[in-house]
Amino acid sequence: MKKILITGGAGFIGSHVVRLFVNKYPDYQIVNLDKLTYAGNLNNIKDIENKPNYSFVKGDIVDAAFINELFSLHKFDSVIHLAAESHVDRSISNPLEFVMTNVIGTVNLLNAAKNEWKDNFSAHRFYHVSTDEVYGTLGETGMFTETTSYDPHSPYSASKASSDHFVRAYHDTYGMNVIISNCSNNYGSHHFPEKLIPLSIHNIKNNKPIPIYGKGENIRDWLYVEDHARAIDVIFHNAKTGTTYNIGGHNEWTNIDLIKILCKIMDKKLNRDEGESAKLITFVKDRAGHDLRYAIDSTKLQKELGWVPSLQFEEGLEKTVDWYLSNEEWLTNVTSGAYKKYYEEQYTKR
Repeated sequence: MKKILITGGAGFIGSHVVRLFVNKYPDYQIVNLDKLTYAGNLNNIKDIENKPNYSFVKGDIVDAAFINELFSLHKFDSVIHLAAESHVDRSISNPLEFVMTNVIGTVNLLNAAKNEWKDNFSAHRFYHVSTDEVYGTLGETGMFTETTSYDPHSPYSASKASSDHFVRAYHDTYGMNVIISNCSNNYGSHHFPEKLIPLSIHNIKNNKPIPIYGKGENIRDWLYVEDHARAIDVIFHNAKTGTTYNIGGHNEWTNIDLIKILCKIMDKKLNRDEGESAKLITFVKDRAGHDLRYAIDSTKLQKELGWVPSLQFEEGLEKTVDWYLSNEEWLTNVTSGAYKKYYEEQYTKR
């Protein structure tokens, strides 16, 4: 029985990866390590918590002694590393926290894996899940490929770029069996409501302003989170050591156009007059260092490993809205007093 450590498995993307692996591979033992910060929520994986091939460990990847002990105890075959501080606005407010989790935490995991696996690196795998934001920004044309030079513009993307470099360095220096994937913006269920889509759904439902940075002209490539989990599955099992794959939806939208579509869906779901939700759109001061456009070229992944997105954006967006409207209790539980205070500080119109 393979024993796989998945870090950050109580978070948005991580919970979908944990669920997929636990359900699809009953002969794998999945250990979910999560610090359970504001964005980590065990309710995200409540449906699989009693599965015989699943266990949860609460802990912080910044604690090197804890990580070393965990590896020594469990003798993991592989690691899928998703644990990260990921919200750009929070990185602007507190860069050091992102350095600690995203850089130091990743190096702690690499060191523990290296020490445990040094006698046979090829029999073990370290899969590092990263972001397209490490590549910086694009103009009106072009797409990020696996050979695009890194050019991070925020403390968040700089910390993720650094962690990517460390992962590659451990492959080149020590011969560790590593792979990296860089993904575009995800959307779907269980997404903490500080990110654009869940935040907007929550605010529309409660007739609150929908904050849009600048003029809403920033462009993002959107991927349904379950498609990302499927891509991670395919890459983990089939990628050659030392390789990198970009994961994207070929699905670019300006923020304002995305929100207008979301408003139309919400009007229909809430039985409102068409255009009523769009009246809530409120433009706020633009984010510092806000990248204009991201676009991922996932041709390599599609050609070499056969992965393709399963959903069109409008279909995925409607499924996402349905989930949030049907899970009011989940949304209420995560929107704590601390989150509301942060929200007020971050998105007050200026």
